[in-house]
Amino acid sequence: MERGLPHGRAQPGTVTKLAPKSAKKFILDNTALMAPAHVPEVLLHLADEAHDLWLRTEEELAEIGLPPPFWAFAWAGGQGLARYVLDNPGTVRGRRVLDFASGSGLVAIAAMKAGAARVVAADIDPFCETAIAINLEANAVEAQFRGTDCVGSDDGWDVVLAGDVFYDKAFADRLLPWFTSLRARGAEILVGDPGRAYLPRTGLQSLAVYQVPVTRVLEDAEVKRTTVWRLA
Repeated sequence: MERGLPHGRAQPGTVTKLAPKSAKKFILDNTALMAPAHVPEVLLHLADEAHDLWLRTEEELAEIGLPPPFWAFAWAGGQGLARYVLDNPGTVRGRRVLDFASGSGLVAIAAMKAGAARVVAADIDPFCETAIAINLEANAVEAQFRGTDCVGSDDGWDVVLAGDVFYDKAFADRLLPWFTSLRARGAEILVGDPGRAYLPRTGLQSLAVYQVPVTRVLEDAEVKRTTVWRLA
């Protein structure tokens, strides 16, 4: 049984948005700068067993007005997608990229390191703007942040990268038509997925498969078989 859901799908109005200074202090107090196991080229402020945040349940966090800290972990789908981008820089080099459901900013950072012309990191979790800014600074790269729901929009991105997004049926039902419309007008849509329940069964081309180390606190195994898919 998977613990929690990736990338912070907090509903507007249900969480407390801390001031940037307070959010930054909270993040720095509850994380450490480290490299994800499958993407050692990138440094992120992540929670580990040494931090209280690792052990707190979503219910405990809700009591103090905080959304689940999905930005504090390097999820398998994101690690696989970041690995693919770094190993295949032509995927994003010189192109306009959207990192959808960015979380920690891992995939956005990988895209910038691989030579993307412009990257937008999008996530509706109110903590992500601060977390991503801190992580961008740690990697000496720049990207824009978008904190609004961008499903259905089109800002002319050449490539859309999405890690761990097919975990909820209602959300998946919104994503697929959007991804399909972007693909129809020429955008590349790449998805990193470790076998989430609502990944489409058709219309995807496998580009790479990775064995990504994770933790049982978050997942149902210590290594997740993670595939990078291209929307055909």
